[in-house]
Amino acid sequence: MSKTEQKIIGHYIDGKIVTGSETRMGEVFNPATGKIQARVPFASADDVRKAIDAAHRAFPSWSSTPSLRRARIMFKFKELLEQNSDVLARAITLEHGKTINDARGEVTRGIEVVEFACGIPHLLKGEFSEQVGSGIDTHSQRQPLGVVAGITPFNFPVMVPLWMIPMALATGNTFVLKPSERDPSASLILADLLAQAGLPAGVFNVVQGDKVAVDTLLEDERVQAVSFVGSTPIAQYIYSTGTARGKRVQALGGAKNHLVVMPDADLDQVADALIGAGFGSAGERCMAISVAVAVGSIGNALVTKLAEKTGTVRINQGLDEQAEMGPLVTRQHFDKVKSYVDLGVQEGAKLVVDGRNFKLSGHEDGFFLGPCLFDNVTASMRIYKEEIFGPVLCVMHVNTFEEALKLVNDHEFGNGVSIFTSDGAAAREFGRRVQVGMIGVNVPIPVPIAYHSFGGWKRSLFGDHHVYGEEGVRFYTRLKTTTTRWPAGIKVAAEFVMPTMK
Repeated sequence: MSKTEQKIIGHYIDGKIVTGSETRMGEVFNPATGKIQARVPFASADDVRKAIDAAHRAFPSWSSTPSLRRARIMFKFKELLEQNSDVLARAITLEHGKTINDARGEVTRGIEVVEFACGIPHLLKGEFSEQVGSGIDTHSQRQPLGVVAGITPFNFPVMVPLWMIPMALATGNTFVLKPSERDPSASLILADLLAQAGLPAGVFNVVQGDKVAVDTLLEDERVQAVSFVGSTPIAQYIYSTGTARGKRVQALGGAKNHLVVMPDADLDQVADALIGAGFGSAGERCMAISVAVAVGSIGNALVTKLAEKTGTVRINQGLDEQAEMGPLVTRQHFDKVKSYVDLGVQEGAKLVVDGRNFKLSGHEDGFFLGPCLFDNVTASMRIYKEEIFGPVLCVMHVNTFEEALKLVNDHEFGNGVSIFTSDGAAAREFGRRVQVGMIGVNVPIPVPIAYHSFGGWKRSLFGDHHVYGEEGVRFYTRLKTTTTRWPAGIKVAAEFVMPTMK
């Protein structure tokens, strides 16, 4: 297919798909074949400002729309998402590479946040206190910020935008989305479904692009808040740049999620959990388990069991209904992950299962890397310290619960962690003392349900608010408190001291 014949994936500004003014283009691959299937224009600063203009113009009317009416649009949006879930899942698989079943799960988890946002009238209720002083009442209310932006990663092109979009729109804000340029088609499907649901033009906008688009969103004073999910270096950049300009920022960064295996854990259950959580979505999840910490005598048996089960993982192109793992997203990312495996060998870790030479018949040019299993990994190794974001599982051995806990707490990331045990006291103590934002007990990927909130600790999150749930309502609104007195004809004398309620 020539460049002129390739599909162009544009921006969505003020209710219309446009290609923008920029001539720079990105290439969108089918990871299973390694072939370019579309091109995406990178927004110029002027293109981004047009999207902000549209959102800024739409804000007064949208923020004044009764919350119940906004909720009804969310209800319709949810219905349309459910009707088009396979369309979205297919778009994810063709551009990201994850299996179609995994993509369907991603869409479902995104819909759950929309479902939560349908209750926004209740969630926006303020507080009222009568007679806080003689003839004085006080009430509070939550009001939207204005134009807000979301900058989202390649690994969840539907779910992560839906962590942000429904919460921001339902609370009365207008939105500019900058999705990953690696798998941008889903963003335009979401825009179309929102329009079908009755969302007015300009309330939701999409700009495709790179750092130019990101920096324009961060620099424009009309953008009041920025939500981001991605790597820690970029999260820190987004946070420091945005907050320096007075914006509210939630920036979720990298992860190195541990699964602590206690000696009393069910070995088969643990091995299945680690295989799914470590190699599902080819390890391209911020909640993937990339480190198994074996406590005491269970370590050698665990490695043996993992090696057996790793060999049974069904790898295929993502549209195969039986596939359990697909390719990595791009050749560049494939090379990066493979280089980490090479590094682990150089660092002295034992490569028990080597997936570097995996080839899928008929898809030799695809970005497939087989599962890789390391044993005898130590805390000084880079393959332990750094986020690999691929199908690479490391096993570490410690003697005691306290050593395992210290290992987790000493790591710079604090996104997710799990412990597998039949000992309730050990699980309780672990949950109380571990310095991580999301914890699973005999649950390998503890992603909170929509009416709770998602977020890590330490260098996995920059900002004070987690995403979605009630934390999302707080992030996308400001609190306003009004104190009222109606003198009813009684003259109130001048008061020169700090008022007190009498």
